[in-house]
Amino acid sequence: MELTVLASGSKGNCTYLRGERGALLIDAGLSARETLRRLANAGADASLIEGILVTHEHIDHIRGVDVLARRLRVPVYATGGTLEVFSEKYGPTSAEIRRCRCGEAFAVGDFSVEPFAASHDAREPCGFSVAEGDLRIGCCTDTGTITPSIFDHLASCDAVLLESNHCPKMLENGPYPAYLKSRIRSKRGHLSNPDAARCLQRLADHIHMAMLAHLSEINNTQERALNSALEELGLYSDQIAVTVAPQDPGPVHPGACGFRL
Repeated sequence: MELTVLASGSKGNCTYLRGERGALLIDAGLSARETLRRLANAGADASLIEGILVTHEHIDHIRGVDVLARRLRVPVYATGGTLEVFSEKYGPTSAEIRRCRCGEAFAVGDFSVEPFAASHDAREPCGFSVAEGDLRIGCCTDTGTITPSIFDHLASCDAVLLESNHCPKMLENGPYPAYLKSRIRSKRGHLSNPDAARCLQRLADHIHMAMLAHLSEINNTQERALNSALEELGLYSDQIAVTVAPQDPGPVHPGACGFRL
């Protein structure tokens, strides 16, 4: 499988996951036009997409879902809570909608997809583990804490896309108002660099690759996130390939903004 990050952060999130014969999108937080442009820039084939997996209803994850699903003529998969809020905000859609449940795997083409509950301030947020054959990739990009269930799902994977949102010192000393800082730091907010690093250290015996995602443009840097992870991994840092997802990869080869198993 090959994972390519098309966008990662508060301005939009979208990941293209390609298997042997088909592909999936995880979230579509850009406009449909911009998503298709970035797919083309990354050398990804939009015609292979068989479905859009949605983690939760925040705009940076669903901005292009409706238009893109109808344009590509593919179903949208999300939890009942996510779908309820989506409907409340945007009304009825002609896109094909399929409800999924955390802990219950379902098939999309050759992929086996299992949603798992995340800890975020949304109606029913989730992450996804996606398997094809003997390979499995986990995606958890919006969670304030790593619950035992999240860890167990990620530990079953060969590679993970994991949130590393903020540096605690930068957040504390930054320009955000107190209520927003409190929201980000909460267990239903966003994962900090140290928490992401500790999760990777615990996953070190299980995974081969990790990409850090959803970095704050204001309260983090790629260098801080990467260094935090590598310092926590210690001797394991030579065994796990750790990279950082950019907000906008630009016109680059997919290998520069993803990984391949």
